[in-house]
Amino acid sequence: MAEVRRRILKVGRTRSPVLLLGESGTGKEVAARAIHLVNPTGRFVPIDCSLLGTLLETELFGHTKGAFTGAIADKPGLIALAEGGTAFFDEIGELPLDMQAKLLRVLQEKEIRPVGATERRKADFRVIAATNRDLAREVERGRFRRDLYYRLNVVTLRLPPLRDRKEDIPELAAHFLKRYGSKHELSRELLKVLLDYDWPGNVRELENCIQRLVTLSSGPVLTTADLPTALAGSLAAGHAARDFEVLLQAPPPETPPVLRLDEMERNAIARALKLTGGDRSRTAELLGIGRTTLYRKIKEYSL
Repeated sequence: MAEVRRRILKVGRTRSPVLLLGESGTGKEVAARAIHLVNPTGRFVPIDCSLLGTLLETELFGHTKGAFTGAIADKPGLIALAEGGTAFFDEIGELPLDMQAKLLRVLQEKEIRPVGATERRKADFRVIAATNRDLAREVERGRFRRDLYYRLNVVTLRLPPLRDRKEDIPELAAHFLKRYGSKHELSRELLKVLLDYDWPGNVRELENCIQRLVTLSSGPVLTTADLPTALAGSLAAGHAARDFEVLLQAPPPETPPVLRLDEMERNAIARALKLTGGDRSRTAELLGIGRTTLYRKIKEYSL
């Protein structure tokens, strides 16, 4: 991330096109805004390329009055709003092929033609594009224009997933705590869970997690009690794995060579309850039985 910051500062001083690559939630728009703010001339205009068809064309290029049903007045497109500034094409890999051709023409000629207009207008803006797709592979498959790819791919910045930079999690969590709950702090157990989790949703998922914990907390110290389902499941799986490992390593009890089945079952439940500190949910998971069955067995064996 230090290298990413260094390159952001360097490329931000130029007008070169930038292609941001990374999984969803890694902070591509944050990086794009940071590039723009190095030399903040004009506006920063985000453009969602997942919109389709005619709607996307009018959003990009604008339209004139009467261009289609409902066009009651001239409307400038997002590219026109980015004049002198930065147009950020988010999820550029979602752009349909026909729109890719039109965007390429704009980038080459620095001109746009609103829907319904007969004359072209100058368009001077800096382009930053982002995608979570492998654009090089999309080019080979014929899903993305090769000429547009090379036009966009002048400078590439790849944002690493959060699982590859877990040392940043405490700092990121502290940042989101300031945003959503300045008087809150993380318990040690919770911080360990955050560090152990792989974060498939990356920084966005971490932010949502902290916001949820702050919202549901009953005190200043955030605990694992209010974790989202995915993290809670990861925590339970981790507990079960550790309990099972302890169970495997534990020395065999001194028992007669043959026990009755009910005695073996009672001993197994008693040992599992001891290993989990009496946590019945973890005990049932460790033994591979349902909680209702466990409660019945506990009552049956007077445990």
